Amino acid sequence: MSTREIDPLAHHHVFLGQGHDANTRRTLWVVALTAVMMVGEIVAGTIFNSMALLADGFHMATHAVALGVAAGAYVFARRHAHDRRFSFGTGKVGDLAGFASALVLAIVALGIAVESMQRLFNPATVAFGEATVIAVIGLIVNLASAFLLSGHHHHHGHDHHDHAHDHDHHHGAHHHDNNLRAAFMHVLADALTSVLAIAALLAGRYLDWVWLDPVMGIVGGIVIATWSWNLLRDTSGVLLDTSDAHLEQEIRDEVERPGDARIFDLHVWRIGPGAHAAIVAFAGAASAEAVRQRLTAVHELQHVTVEAR
Repeated sequence: MSTREIDPLAHHHVFLGQGHDANTRRTLWVVALTAVMMVGEIVAGTIFNSMALLADGFHMATHAVALGVAAGAYVFARRHAHDRRFSFGTGKVGDLAGFASALVLAIVALGIAVESMQRLFNPATVAFGEATVIAVIGLIVNLASAFLLSGHHHHHGHDHHDHAHDHDHHHGAHHHDNNLRAAFMHVLADALTSVLAIAALLAGRYLDWVWLDPVMGIVGGIVIATWSWNLLRDTSGVLLDTSDAHLEQEIRDEVERPGDARIFDLHVWRIGPGAHAAIVAFAGAASAEAVRQRLTAVHELQHVTVEAR
């Protein structure tokens, strides 16, 4: 039996995203912007009695916390990147942060929906003009935050390898930095709820549709809950080391195509943005070195053990 590593560099176990440090700085800037706007919207929503504005403000408050967690996760992952206590590095810290923020958002979405339902059946007077101004400012801040985070949102790569850029486009989804994705989706969700709030406030002011304000609060709650579910699903999959069927098939194709090797045991799991680990056990006439060379074509693999029997 022979066991070999696909790349000596994998022993460094540093599986952070290529734009890790730049993403940290972007996230910190967005945390500051979001916190300032959060306070403004909550205060204005309370003064002007707008549920849509309050919903947007509290939504932004949860995002400020979640974005703070995201920034903290980047700092922690970098600081402990070479800590030998983490067997496969700290590349999954961002997924843990994303999972935590998604849980918080699910709870907040429920709270917003309940409060909006109460306002729907017990309408209150709303200062539509003033609340609209605050909501527009909030939208501008959200769009600025999204711009800050969008620079590397779909950037692919890994600390040790640059060749992921010329890989098959189908694999783009496997390179997501879920921590950055969480932050990016937070501000996009904020922008959407700001738009809903503005629409409700304008309709209330010019069409006397007072009922639309709490309805938009309900819609915002549903949007947040949907986003939360999607992120929970994706991050929990990473945390539980779920396998990628497409990547497994690509590994099998590369190893078995020449006909001199057959994989009988295969484990593939994600260890960081754009980085997967795998254990490949095969039988046949091929050598472990030959299989190792074939697997270099699978660019997502950054830490691979090849076992020949």
